[in-house]
Amino acid sequence: MHGSGHSLTGAPHQIPPPRTQGAATGGQQLSATANQFVDKIDPFHNKRGTSRRLRINNSSRYNVDSAQELVQLQMIKDVPTAEQPALVIEKLVQCQHVFDFYDPVAQLKCKEIKRAALNELIDHITSTKGAIVETIYPAVIKMVAKNIFRVLPPSENCEFDPEEDEPTLEVSWPHLQLVYELFLRFLESPDFQASIGKKYIDQRFVLKLLDLFDSEDPRERDFLKTVLHRIYGKFLGLRAFIRKHINNMFLRFVYETDSFNGVGELLEILGSIINGFALPLKQEHKVFLVKVLLPLHKPKCLSLYHAQLAYCVVQFIEKDSSLTPQVFEALLKFWPRTCSSKEVMFLGEVEEILDIIEPEQFKKIIDPLFRQLAKCVSSPHFQVAERALYFWNNEYILSLIEDTSSLVMPIMFPALYRISKEHWNQTIVALVYNVLKTFMEMNGKLFDELTSTYKGERIREKQREKDRDAFWKKMEALELNPPPEGKEVTPSLFPEKLTDYLKKDGSNAVPQPVAAAAGGGDKSPSVVKKTSTGSDTTPKK
Repeated sequence: MHGSGHSLTGAPHQIPPPRTQGAATGGQQLSATANQFVDKIDPFHNKRGTSRRLRINNSSRYNVDSAQELVQLQMIKDVPTAEQPALVIEKLVQCQHVFDFYDPVAQLKCKEIKRAALNELIDHITSTKGAIVETIYPAVIKMVAKNIFRVLPPSENCEFDPEEDEPTLEVSWPHLQLVYELFLRFLESPDFQASIGKKYIDQRFVLKLLDLFDSEDPRERDFLKTVLHRIYGKFLGLRAFIRKHINNMFLRFVYETDSFNGVGELLEILGSIINGFALPLKQEHKVFLVKVLLPLHKPKCLSLYHAQLAYCVVQFIEKDSSLTPQVFEALLKFWPRTCSSKEVMFLGEVEEILDIIEPEQFKKIIDPLFRQLAKCVSSPHFQVAERALYFWNNEYILSLIEDTSSLVMPIMFPALYRISKEHWNQTIVALVYNVLKTFMEMNGKLFDELTSTYKGERIREKQREKDRDAFWKKMEALELNPPPEGKEVTPSLFPEKLTDYLKKDGSNAVPQPVAAAAGGGDKSPSVVKKTSTGSDTTPKK
């Protein structure tokens, strides 16, 4: 993550900067900073094709301070250095007051005094060496807690769709933004000492901070993402607690609520954390991948955070390639059946994994992987088929297929050959012809054998269909014109070829004809009738 580049001496692992380009980021160059003060860890932006409704402004403030009027204090730079810490604390106490932003003209003077004080404190902490002394730690943390910790309001739109609708913005953001900026400058200052800070930034504080990730306002989640990552880097004793609580939040999202606004931001933090895991991976990290990360493919709102999730999964496989079969098993388990857009996302993630897969691990997943690709290539939705066929444009994947063509071609060939004759979209047909041409160049002998086998199977399949149609036509004729009572059904109803087909097919639904003996022995079971008394009778000779 870009930022202050703090040293984590003695830590079990370092937190390196996130990847800003490459396969895991979708091939896009990522932004370095969110704004002047807050940098992004691993940003991903959702692009929207159409403009949406006007943004809604809301506030989670239900109790505001309206009794006390704030008084303008001296500027910090105008007092002697020895008196500055006391004045800083006094201004921090002033900034603990929370105001009502629903009324734009209420307490304007007090709001302006607080805004000016916050800006002055930001400049003081940033530009003054030694500005952060031990006495101001509790005042800063208390001021931050008073301003940012609150119960988040329910969404104004009960049918809120994060993919389509604009989020509800926090109306008190003019003050809230400055509070977050001040807290970040405080954490990033060279004068900040984690040994003192841990007395005030504890598990309870982090727990409340994590709950704020459900805020609808993306600006606040951006700040929270950076603040939490700074805390994770500074306080080694809180790392396990942070990871555990993020696990719990994800599990609650997947299996209970199906609604949480901060999944993408938390995954961005985890992507950077996973990058710094020491090798070999601990068992708890592998369990986290299988039990927590991979089930995140299940929710219907996957598109909101899929890029970040794929980045985390790729990081794990890069760390330990032996996890590849488990990852593919989970992807196939959660593979969408009725949502083509999710299927395209899954195919994109599979290609990212194949980009960094080890050849030995590739051999282990050939059968399930290419059986699924054969289904995708056969999809009537052209975007799914097109995305699957684009795998053959990837040089590394193509080299893996070439090395294992004897295993891949028999799985893919029937689907490709059929689509080349039947698919409705000519673009897909053209791509299929390119893939078939590639297969022919890879292994011409096997290609000819598969072609011959497939054509022979198609001929047999058409003959079976023809025999099946003929059989049902005769059954319909028999139903419309049943034979007279006492007259046996001639064996011609079941021609010898069809009888052989039924035997081969294993069907017992249709009785087999019994050929008449030379002396006129047994009759066909189809002419056996029941008398009114229930006894069997057969026609007499």
